[in-house]
Amino acid sequence: MARITLSCLPASWYCSVSLLSLSCATRHRLLLLLLLFITSALLLATYQGQLWGSQRRPGGRVNKYLSIAESMEATDIRNSALNYGIVVDCGSSGSRVFVYYWPPHNGNPHTLLDIRQMRDGDRKPVVKKIKPGISTLANTPTQASDYLEPLLSFAAAHVPMGKHKETPLYILCTAGMRLLPDSQQAAILEDLVNDVPLEFDFLFSRSHAEVISGKQEGVYAWIGINFVLGRFDHPDEEDATVEVTTGSENQPPISRRRTVGIMDMGGASLQIAYEVPSAITFSSTQEEEAGKSVLAEFNLGCDVEQTQHVYRVYVTTFLGFGGNMARQRYEDQLVNSTLARNRYVAAETGLREDKPHLDPCLPVEMSDVIVRDNHTLHLRGQGDWSRCREAVRPFLGLHNGTISPQGVYQAPINFSNSEFYGFSEFYYCMEDVLRMGGQYSSQKYSQAAKDYCSTKWSTLKQRLDNQLFSQQADLSRLRYQCFKSAWVYEVVHSGFRFPFDYPSLKTAQLVFDKEIQWTLGAILFKTRFLPLRDLQQETLRQNHPSWLRPSFVYNHHLFSLCLLVVVLAILLYILRLRRIHQRELRQAEALDLLWTEEGEALLP
Repeated sequence: MARITLSCLPASWYCSVSLLSLSCATRHRLLLLLLLFITSALLLATYQGQLWGSQRRPGGRVNKYLSIAESMEATDIRNSALNYGIVVDCGSSGSRVFVYYWPPHNGNPHTLLDIRQMRDGDRKPVVKKIKPGISTLANTPTQASDYLEPLLSFAAAHVPMGKHKETPLYILCTAGMRLLPDSQQAAILEDLVNDVPLEFDFLFSRSHAEVISGKQEGVYAWIGINFVLGRFDHPDEEDATVEVTTGSENQPPISRRRTVGIMDMGGASLQIAYEVPSAITFSSTQEEEAGKSVLAEFNLGCDVEQTQHVYRVYVTTFLGFGGNMARQRYEDQLVNSTLARNRYVAAETGLREDKPHLDPCLPVEMSDVIVRDNHTLHLRGQGDWSRCREAVRPFLGLHNGTISPQGVYQAPINFSNSEFYGFSEFYYCMEDVLRMGGQYSSQKYSQAAKDYCSTKWSTLKQRLDNQLFSQQADLSRLRYQCFKSAWVYEVVHSGFRFPFDYPSLKTAQLVFDKEIQWTLGAILFKTRFLPLRDLQQETLRQNHPSWLRPSFVYNHHLFSLCLLVVVLAILLYILRLRRIHQRELRQAEALDLLWTEEGEALLP
């Protein structure tokens, strides 16, 4: 006889139910209830696992790295709860479109949106670039919308059609457009504002198309790197923190996670941005005006009344201080000073190949030629890194006791409690040839730079042929590595006055194996008020409760209670079946006894 043993119950509840002793309907009902019981148990286990994972999410280190890993997966466009945003970076040499996405806000007013870069089915970032830059349309502004059409069509193909009307689109123009007259800038933007909505249904208005300043671009880059590093989350016990004073009166200092500063050196410009936690006292009206031009204070939180995410950031850009432009200025000065000296002493140093000018910033025995106008200057490398540092220091423009390049006001840095990342040339200069990218040590770096500069040019070329340098290294990098290593060193220690024993500077090209774009910071800043809308809607629903609203099923307390009721109902029903079965057994035994007695009475 087939039996079912309910081994999942306590020992005192064990029962063995004969299927043959029950009616067909009862057997089907019992099997259905057993199936419901197993399904409920699985749902409860799965839900508790998800709940456990979600409880670890805010600010947890384990989840932070899991979140980064998840962002490398293809974006699930079938998830209707996801939101999308588009940023077009209109740069000087070309334009790129970036598509971002984020899940619904978690309801904590102190938590930012979890914005991530969208990835296609092949797990590749949804990015597309076109050339040349939009500034080339200065004389034909009516073609601006046609110029961006390939980028916007690309984004439209990746964002689900049903999400287009609620997907914000931002078209942000940078260096190339900033060089145009205001009238030409306005004409290009006007064409975009008028024509883009005719072809695309994105959330786009006049305020979504603009030419951003270098200061804005720096702030967005600062936001992007700190967001990826999780520096806007609530601090854990082991995290470094800072005490931040806000502009609000009678507001006590806020203790929060320490943010990182960034330094970025390109070919033409140098930029630095970092948080200034303490209020600044200016010594003069002139200094205060200079400080206001390079200080940005903003609230990343969704509620302007809250100060948890108010940040005061110093950001400035130094044009002409990039690695290539610095070398060009240095060469210009070499030509002018050599020609002037030759005229004064009636010499021909540098004017003939057999009488080269000795350049401390070129590797030993390397020959180079500088052509300016009708003058040609022949150089021969000396490879003296210490003299090279002395030669490049005047190009920082330090004067009148100022402590930053070009005499620009620099907000104070607390070097005992700060952290910086160096990007672009800071990384290339330390990694491509010296192979020292990562944690910066001034002592190790200066020694490696000295050794490189004093190495013969023929030896350096042989090392390049033997692939002893990085794949990015080429002859141009080898030729100017000595100069750039000295320039970077002077920028850090003479320009920005970083102590020689500063332990918290890292050079990097990627963060968590991906490039950090300022566009991420831009969309985070632009969408900072969206969580407030969700919070207000949730408050409205709480004030007008309805048992039929979809959010009911997401309340884990009610969900757990429902599961508990189902399980108890199943157990009670099983107990009832047991009592019925026992009663039927007793009736069967009584009937058997009755038949036995009657049978005995019939015996002769």
